[in-house]
Amino acid sequence: MRALALIARKEVQEGLRNRWVIAIAALLAIFALTLGFLGATPTGVVKVSPLAVTIVSLSSLSIFLLPLIGLLLSYDTIIGEWDRGTLALLLAYPVTRWQVILGKFAGHLCILTIATVVGYGAAGTALAITSNASADAWTAFAAMTGSSVLLGAVFVAIGYVISALVRDRAAAGGIAIGVWLLLVVVYDMAMLGALVADQGRTLDAAAVSWMLLINPADAYRLLNLADTSLVSAFAGVAGLSAQAGLSPAASIASLTLWTIVPLATATFLFARRQL
Repeated sequence: MRALALIARKEVQEGLRNRWVIAIAALLAIFALTLGFLGATPTGVVKVSPLAVTIVSLSSLSIFLLPLIGLLLSYDTIIGEWDRGTLALLLAYPVTRWQVILGKFAGHLCILTIATVVGYGAAGTALAITSNASADAWTAFAAMTGSSVLLGAVFVAIGYVISALVRDRAAAGGIAIGVWLLLVVVYDMAMLGALVADQGRTLDAAAVSWMLLINPADAYRLLNLADTSLVSAFAGVAGLSAQAGLSPAASIASLTLWTIVPLATATFLFARRQL
């Protein structure tokens, strides 16, 4: 455990030194505050909770932004150390390769958690001062913030797999962008095309929900935009989870598996990698 803590602390210190934490937190805070105030402008007319609208807006933003941030944090975790010649030095210490992976993951997850909580917390604090929201709304906001960290963790783990597979840092960056496009953009376009072509003959609400669950970005969307009754009515997906018989636990399980499996795969690949 001491080795894991030391490696994690090293990653956090590097993140602070390289301004990663500050940059991510500032970026999330700017977007969150903008969406929180501008997005909630019409709510006084339509009697909608400003916080519920903010949750919808931030969830949609997180689907695109946090996967990219997670991949940028992790795509060169192994190959970057190898290119700089520091990987052999790191492994010369009394640490195992699985400890290196898990320690770096803990450090990157800490960076992501701090930045997300600070960034989204700024918007939450501002809304708490300027508007009144129910306890259910704040619970949904806290769940959105926590699940955003989990979504980022998924793509950090995927970045480790990429970094363990390639032997060129540029190739790792290109693959990372390709994975982001595939899971965040292309998958939904392909699913929409399938739904249009099917015309409702075989793909019902249950099938669509399961199609969403197997993609981490869409599992996050399902968790934050469909599983909470306070938010789903404003997100245009009300009743989707209820029709499919899915609970929030299914979305959380999908995101958790999407974190564990790539992390285990990266550990296995790194253990077999020749330096």
